[in-house]
Amino acid sequence: MADKKQIGAQSLSFDTPVYIRSAASIVGPKEGNGPLKDTFDRIVEDATFGKDSWEEGESEMMKQTSMLALEKAKMKAEDIRYLFAGDLLGQLIATTFGLMDFNIPLFGLYGACSTMGEALSLGAMSVNAGYADNVLAVVSSHFGGAEKQFRFPLEYGNQRPMSSTWTVTGCGAFVLSKEYGDTMITGITTGKVVDYGVKDSLNMGACMAPAAADVIYQHLKDFKRKPEDYDRIVTGDLGKVGKEILCKLLKDQKIDIADVHMDCGMVIYDDPEQDTHSGGSGCGCSAVTLAGKLLNEIRRGEWERILFVPTGALLSTVSYNEGRSVPGIAHAVVIERRK
Repeated sequence: MADKKQIGAQSLSFDTPVYIRSAASIVGPKEGNGPLKDTFDRIVEDATFGKDSWEEGESEMMKQTSMLALEKAKMKAEDIRYLFAGDLLGQLIATTFGLMDFNIPLFGLYGACSTMGEALSLGAMSVNAGYADNVLAVVSSHFGGAEKQFRFPLEYGNQRPMSSTWTVTGCGAFVLSKEYGDTMITGITTGKVVDYGVKDSLNMGACMAPAAADVIYQHLKDFKRKPEDYDRIVTGDLGKVGKEILCKLLKDQKIDIADVHMDCGMVIYDDPEQDTHSGGSGCGCSAVTLAGKLLNEIRRGEWERILFVPTGALLSTVSYNEGRSVPGIAHAVVIERRK
């Protein structure tokens, strides 16, 4: 007999909710000048975080954000059973060097910009199944490090097309617990790799939108729900281009999410003022938006239930230089106000 937690083809429904005990966010100066500036816990004016390189700075950002999440949960590192964490740098070096001193068993994760959804999903599964009382889910991205690795060195000063997005310098950390919190995770839908053959690495929205459409479609089917069952369906960083593609792909399936859809990449910056073109991207984009704006709206009772869908483009410098396409992936997490 199948476990009652498994529903449909790709989803889990948690019989006992997993609570978000605390959430913390730290961002860089550009994010601190954007529309969500009042929702972040800390804004740092020095993008190196006092270190000698962007990469070291990102590690320091992850360390500080994790410490803040533990402080807000009134916990210590030894209260955490597992760490679920990731970033965009090769071999997850921001995570490795940033979190190793916590001395917590670590699952290092890479789902590109969807990693926040992956971390929350795996963390919630562990707590719900009884394998951990408390876990810490942490992800980060950094404009300087990501641009240098995936695109061009900043010194090159290349022209950015209007379809491009701006990698968020930010980190979000969440303590998931079996103990009560203001908000809770009640279900997940794990996404699949979806490849429509797009090869333009400067048009991430087009690369990721098919994966977002696929997992949202499957989630609604598995849970037997409609878009209006959610106050918001929130994608990670599709930006203006990806949003249009996502809505069209779902409309082709007779699903209209236009009235409830929100994209973190489109709300974190003010494009006319900050020149970010299609919007924001990076692991940190959805993470800091969730830790601040989204959870605040739920806590205030403005929203009762959201579907949080971080999106990722699965490319590397190797695959790009070999002329390969850029597949996408997305993971959906149901977050509700505590009853």
